[in-house]
Amino acid sequence: MYQQMIFVNLCVSDVAASKKFFSELGYTINEQFSDDTTASVVISETIVVMVHTDEKYSQFTKKEIADSKKTSEVLIALSAESREKVDELVGKAVAAGGSVSGETQDHGFMYGRAFDDLDGHTFEVVWMDPAAVQG
Repeated sequence: MYQQMIFVNLCVSDVAASKKFFSELGYTINEQFSDDTTASVVISETIVVMVHTDEKYSQFTKKEIADSKKTSEVLIALSAESREKVDELVGKAVAAGGSVSGETQDHGFMYGRAFDDLDGHTFEVVWMDPAAVQG
Protein backbone atom coordinates (compact mmCIF):
# COMPACT_ATOMS: atom_id res chain seq x y z
CA MET A 1 0.00 0.00 0.00
CA TYR A 2 1.27 3.47 -0.89
CA GLN A 3 2.34 5.52 2.13
CA GLN A 4 1.84 9.23 1.49
CA MET A 5 4.68 11.38 2.80
CA ILE A 6 4.74 14.86 4.25
CA PHE A 7 7.58 17.30 3.65
CA VAL A 8 7.48 20.24 6.04
CA ASN A 9 9.53 23.14 4.66
CA LEU A 10 10.90 25.64 7.17
CA CYS A 11 13.03 28.74 6.83
CA VAL A 12 16.02 28.81 9.19
CA SER A 13 18.79 31.29 9.91
CA ASP A 14 21.60 28.71 10.01
CA VAL A 15 21.29 25.40 8.15
CA ALA A 16 24.36 23.87 9.82
CA ALA A 17 23.07 24.75 13.30
CA SER A 18 19.65 23.29 12.44
CA LYS A 19 21.28 20.06 11.20
CA LYS A 20 23.14 19.78 14.51
CA PHE A 21 19.98 20.57 16.50
CA PHE A 22 17.84 17.92 14.80
CA SER A 23 20.67 15.37 14.89
CA GLU A 24 20.87 15.85 18.65
CA LEU A 25 17.16 15.01 18.84
CA GLY A 26 17.99 11.64 17.27
CA TYR A 27 16.91 12.38 13.68
CA THR A 28 19.07 11.70 10.65
CA ILE A 29 20.11 14.06 7.88
CA ASN A 30 19.67 12.80 4.33
CA GLU A 31 22.82 14.23 2.78
CA GLN A 32 21.60 13.34 -0.73
CA PHE A 33 19.06 16.18 -0.43
CA SER A 34 21.17 18.57 1.65
CA ASP A 35 23.69 21.29 0.83
CA ASP A 36 24.76 24.67 2.25
CA THR A 37 21.26 26.12 1.70
CA THR A 38 19.05 23.15 2.57
CA ALA A 39 19.01 20.16 4.90
CA SER A 40 16.71 17.16 4.72
CA VAL A 41 15.85 16.00 8.25
CA VAL A 42 14.32 12.52 8.33
CA ILE A 43 11.77 12.30 11.16
CA SER A 44 10.31 8.97 10.03
CA GLU A 45 9.80 6.98 6.85
CA THR A 46 6.93 9.29 5.92
CA ILE A 47 7.87 12.64 7.54
CA VAL A 48 10.73 14.85 6.38
CA VAL A 49 11.52 18.38 7.53
CA MET A 50 13.31 20.45 4.92
CA VAL A 51 15.15 23.42 6.44
CA HIS A 52 16.19 26.20 4.05
CA THR A 53 17.99 29.52 4.12
CA ASP A 54 15.78 32.56 3.43
CA GLU A 55 17.19 32.81 -0.09
CA LYS A 56 16.47 29.15 -0.88
CA TYR A 57 13.02 29.20 0.75
CA SER A 58 12.05 32.29 -1.24
CA GLN A 59 12.49 30.26 -4.45
CA PHE A 60 9.37 28.28 -3.48
CA THR A 61 7.01 31.14 -2.65
CA LYS A 62 6.22 34.70 -3.64
CA LYS A 63 4.83 35.43 -0.15
CA GLU A 64 6.71 37.27 2.57
CA ILE A 65 8.61 34.87 4.83
CA ALA A 66 7.34 34.87 8.42
CA ASP A 67 9.75 35.61 11.25
CA SER A 68 9.09 32.44 13.22
CA LYS A 69 10.54 33.98 16.40
CA LYS A 70 7.80 36.65 16.33
CA THR A 71 4.89 34.99 14.53
CA SER A 72 3.47 31.50 14.29
CA GLU A 73 3.15 30.20 10.76
CA VAL A 74 2.67 26.52 11.60
CA LEU A 75 2.40 24.14 14.55
CA ILE A 76 4.04 20.81 13.86
CA ALA A 77 2.67 17.95 15.96
CA LEU A 78 4.59 14.71 16.35
CA SER A 79 3.26 11.59 18.02
CA ALA A 80 5.23 9.79 20.71
CA GLU A 81 4.95 6.21 21.88
CA SER A 82 4.72 7.08 25.60
CA ARG A 83 4.62 9.92 28.12
CA GLU A 84 8.29 9.26 28.82
CA LYS A 85 9.15 9.65 25.12
CA VAL A 86 7.34 13.02 25.07
CA ASP A 87 9.49 14.23 27.98
CA GLU A 88 12.62 12.69 26.45
CA LEU A 89 12.25 14.48 23.10
CA VAL A 90 11.45 17.84 24.71
CA GLY A 91 14.45 17.36 27.01
CA LYS A 92 16.72 16.65 24.04
CA ALA A 93 15.39 19.74 22.26
CA VAL A 94 16.13 21.98 25.24
CA ALA A 95 19.60 20.45 25.70
CA ALA A 96 20.30 21.11 22.00
CA GLY A 97 19.44 24.82 22.33
CA GLY A 98 15.67 24.84 21.84
CA SER A 99 13.19 26.07 24.42
CA VAL A 100 10.03 24.78 26.07
CA SER A 101 6.93 26.27 24.46
CA GLY A 102 3.65 26.58 26.33
CA GLU A 103 2.39 24.51 29.20
CA THR A 104 2.34 20.74 29.65
CA GLN A 105 -1.05 19.31 28.66
CA ASP A 106 -2.07 16.29 30.75
CA HIS A 107 -5.58 14.95 30.19
CA GLY A 108 -4.89 11.47 31.51
CA PHE A 109 -5.50 9.68 28.21
CA MET A 110 -3.45 12.30 26.35
CA TYR A 111 -0.17 13.96 27.33
CA GLY A 112 1.67 16.64 25.41
CA ARG A 113 4.43 19.18 25.59
CA ALA A 114 5.96 21.50 23.02
CA PHE A 115 9.31 22.99 22.16
CA ASP A 116 10.56 25.71 19.85
CA ASP A 117 13.57 24.95 17.66
CA LEU A 118 16.49 27.35 17.18
CA ASP A 119 14.39 29.52 14.83
CA GLY A 120 11.19 29.54 16.88
CA HIS A 121 9.25 26.86 14.96
CA THR A 122 6.95 25.09 17.41
CA PHE A 123 6.90 21.30 17.61
CA GLU A 124 4.20 19.69 19.74
CA VAL A 125 4.96 16.19 21.01
CA VAL A 126 1.89 14.19 21.99
CA TRP A 127 1.17 10.76 23.43
CA MET A 128 -2.37 9.38 23.41
CA ASP A 129 -3.48 6.18 25.15
CA PRO A 130 -4.25 3.68 22.37
CA ALA A 131 -7.28 2.41 24.32
CA ALA A 132 -8.76 5.92 24.26
CA VAL A 133 -8.26 6.15 20.50
CA GLN A 134 -10.07 2.84 19.94
CA GLY A 135 -13.17 4.12 21.62
